[in-house]
Amino acid sequence: MSGETEKAAGTGRRWRDLLDGPEPLLLPCAHDALSARLIARAGFKAYSIGGFPLVGARYGLPDIGLVGLGEMAAGMRDIIEASPLPVLVDADHGYGDAKNVVRTIRTYERMGAAAVFIEDQVAPKRCGHMAGKDVVPAAVMEEKLRAAAAAREKDTFLLARTDARAVHGLDEALRRGERYLKTGADGVFIEAPESLEEMRRIGAAFRGVPQLANMLEGGRTPLVDPKELKAMGFAMIAYPTTLIFRVARTIEKALADLAAGRLTLDGEGVDFARFKAITGFEDWVRFETLAVAPPERAE
Repeated sequence: MSGETEKAAGTGRRWRDLLDGPEPLLLPCAHDALSARLIARAGFKAYSIGGFPLVGARYGLPDIGLVGLGEMAAGMRDIIEASPLPVLVDADHGYGDAKNVVRTIRTYERMGAAAVFIEDQVAPKRCGHMAGKDVVPAAVMEEKLRAAAAAREKDTFLLARTDARAVHGLDEALRRGERYLKTGADGVFIEAPESLEEMRRIGAAFRGVPQLANMLEGGRTPLVDPKELKAMGFAMIAYPTTLIFRVARTIEKALADLAAGRLTLDGEGVDFARFKAITGFEDWVRFETLAVAPPERAE
C-alpha cells in the first residue's frame, strides 16, 4: 500500500472506533514530520499534534499565544502529510470567535485531521500547565462548540477541553465539561488536574464518555500508568512533551560533545542506513528507477 493510500485509509477511520478496545489509545505527540514518521514506524495506532511542541520545535517559541492559525496550520500540514496514522489536532481556542472556529475546523479537516480539540482559554492562550491562564465564560465556549459541530464536513471527532480547574477549581471544570458535552462535543478533556483523587473524580464524572488524560512531564498532573488511567475512565492518553523534551536534551548533549571535541556519535544515534530507512529513501529510489526504465508492457 502506498503512503498516500495508507494516509487516506487512516484519516478516513472514525476516531471513535479507535476508542472501543480494552486498551487506552496512546497518543505520542509529534512536533515535526520526522517524529510523525517515527511514531508510525513504532506501531502506534494514532498520534496527536500539540501546540506546545510544534511552536517550540518550528518557531523556537514558548506556547503563550504568539503563533496564529496560519503559522500553526503550516506546521500541522507538514506533519500530517508525513504520517498515515489518524491524528488528534490541537486547535487552541479556535483563534477568534465562532466564525474563526469554523475556519479552523475546516482547515484541519481538509488537511486530514481525524479529531480536533478546542479549549476555553482567553486569548492569548498558553500551555495548560503554565500559570497565568484565564478562561472565557462557558457560554462563549458553547458558541464555539456549536459552530465547530455545525462546520464539520466529515465525521471529525470533536473534543472539548476546559482549563477551568486552574482558574475556578475542579467543580467548575466538571460543570463546564457537562455543558460542553450537551452542546455537541463528542468527548471531554479536563486539563491539569493536580492529584490522583482529582483524576479519579473526573473519570467517574464522565464514565462512558471518551475522555483524554494529558501526561506532561514536570506538569501539574501526576504521571499515571496507562492501564490505571483506562480503569479510571480515560480512553485517550496524550504525551505532549515526551518526544520534544528528549529530542531537545539529545541535541544539547550532541552540541556539547562537538564543542568539546568529543566525536562520539557512534552508538549515540541512528546510523546512516537507518536514517535513510526512516525517511523512506528506498521508495524514492524506486520511483527514480521506474522513471528512467519503466517496466515493459505485455503485448
